[in-house]
Amino acid sequence: MTNPIEVVRATIDDKPTILELVQFYMYDFSELTGWDLTDGARFEHRSFDVWWTDADRHPFLIRVDGRLAGMALVQSGEPHDMSEFFVVRKYRRGGVGTRAARAVFAMFPGEWQVRQIAANTGATAFWRRTIPVPFRDDANEHGPLQRFRIEPDAAR
Repeated sequence: MTNPIEVVRATIDDKPTILELVQFYMYDFSELTGWDLTDGARFEHRSFDVWWTDADRHPFLIRVDGRLAGMALVQSGEPHDMSEFFVVRKYRRGGVGTRAARAVFAMFPGEWQVRQIAANTGATAFWRRTIPVPFRDDANEHGPLQRFRIEPDAAR
C-alpha cells in the first residue's frame, strides 16, 4: 500500500520551512556544485525571495502521511520549469518523488522543461523515469534537459 502524498502550495507562512528544505537541497548538491557554506553555516540561495514576490514562481511543500517530505519550486511560463525539486532521503526510492513530480506537472498543463547538472546522473535517470509523457532529451551548457508537453489530466 502506498502512503498518501500531498503537494500543497506553500504560503508566506511556509517561507522559513521552504528555506530550511532549500538548505538540505543545497547540501545534497554541494558535492556536485562546489557550493560552500557561509560563516553562519548556511548555504546562500541568491534568489530565494523571488519565490514569494513573483507571480510566475510557485513554491510547494511535499507531504507523506501528513509529514514534511520535500519541496518543489516551479517557474510557470512557456515552458514551465521545475527549478528545484527535493525529496528527503527517507522518502527516496519509494515512488514519493515520482508521484509528487507528476502531481506538480498536472497543475501546470503546457510545455515543460526539467534541467539537471551534468554530474548528477541519478537525477537524470529519475527524471527520465518520472516524466509521464514522451519527451525530447536535450542539453544546455550545464547538462541534460528534458522538454515535454503535459496535456490536462495527462500526468495522473
